[in-house]
Amino acid sequence: MTHTNNSSTEVLGPERRRRWSIEEKLAMVRESFEPGQTVSLVARRHGINPNQLFHWRKLHQDGSLSAVSAGEAVVPASELAEAIKQIRELQRLLGKKTMEAEILKEAVEVARSRKWIARSPLLPGDDQ
Repeated sequence: MTHTNNSSTEVLGPERRRRWSIEEKLAMVRESFEPGQTVSLVARRHGINPNQLFHWRKLHQDGSLSAVSAGEAVVPASELAEAIKQIRELQRLLGKKTMEAEILKEAVEVARSRKWIARSPLLPGDDQ
């Protein structure tokens, strides 16, 4: 039933949406995979739309439903794989740059010891 005032609309009556806990969703998903059960039967038994149960089953298969119950962030597997690939590449580049810096430090030390370069405040390790 709807009651309308000049500027606002008020909806009267109970809210139809039910909140299901993660444990309840997991229980329904597991039940729908049991022998002799179908999504439609389980959904009807619990008073939910079969499409909702199909959605929960997909989340469960992706690992998202249990991740949410564990309080973890949910990230698509493709994003995770791309992030891991990027991390490995950055680690490789960092290792390469670290090695280059060490080689340059050694070269500066050798050049100083042979007096090929004078002490300069622009070079690392030089104190004024």
